[in-house]
Amino acid sequence: MSGGAANFIKCGSVLVTGANRGLGLELVERLASGGFSPGKIIATTRNTATAEKLQELAEKHPNIHIVTLDVVNQDSIEKCAADVAQLVQEEGLNCLINNAGINVVADFHSVTAEKMIENFHTNSVAPLMITKAFLPLLKRAASRGALAGSKTMSIQRAAVINMSSLLGSVELNWGERGNTFKWYPYRTSKSALNMVTRCMAVDLEPDGILCMVIHPGWVRTDMGGSEAPLSPEESISAVLSVIGGLTEKDHGSFLNFTGEQLPW
Repeated sequence: MSGGAANFIKCGSVLVTGANRGLGLELVERLASGGFSPGKIIATTRNTATAEKLQELAEKHPNIHIVTLDVVNQDSIEKCAADVAQLVQEEGLNCLINNAGINVVADFHSVTAEKMIENFHTNSVAPLMITKAFLPLLKRAASRGALAGSKTMSIQRAAVINMSSLLGSVELNWGERGNTFKWYPYRTSKSALNMVTRCMAVDLEPDGILCMVIHPGWVRTDMGGSEAPLSPEESISAVLSVIGGLTEKDHGSFLNFTGEQLPW
């Protein structure tokens, strides 16, 4: 068991969006079976009926709760927040992981306004709207943590973790990296998510809610493709170790899955 991941065992509840496949599914599986399982793992997916692997996991691990969430539908976001409020009750929500994301591949010649907006809605706007909807539950957890004597920021108290990408770094989009991934919708949506996170970090700080972005690496998933160097297991083990060890010094930061700072 790696580093900070052990701290999840002291975490009352973790919510993961986009939990039916890829990194989201791997997050749920590692949290459930890694020997450091939090009290409640809330896994959201747009269509619970087709999320077979997630259902299999939930049958094995009774602390997994599957909740419906369409991240680009405001009514669905509010319904999900109400459902989660019923699950966590007065304890609130300790850790929100905004993982759901899409990659609308388009270069300069094929990009359209519709493709930009589609990617922007899921990757940049949705995490903001979801965090807004869950803020009362995050605040509840943060204030309970403060009452229990925890003045520091951490996932055990209250945290918002946004899954971003190195490809959202403006500084690193140059030379070879700029030439390889000419993905206008995806790259700009992740840059916007980084700014959303930084803005939210300013607003959530008075409540003691940690907020940051993490790059999970280039991973062999449906989105990452078969050439990616990292397996989902390698990526998520590292990500959970970093997230579990976060403190107030990491508030508002952009970190790699290795724990290193990334340039904006």
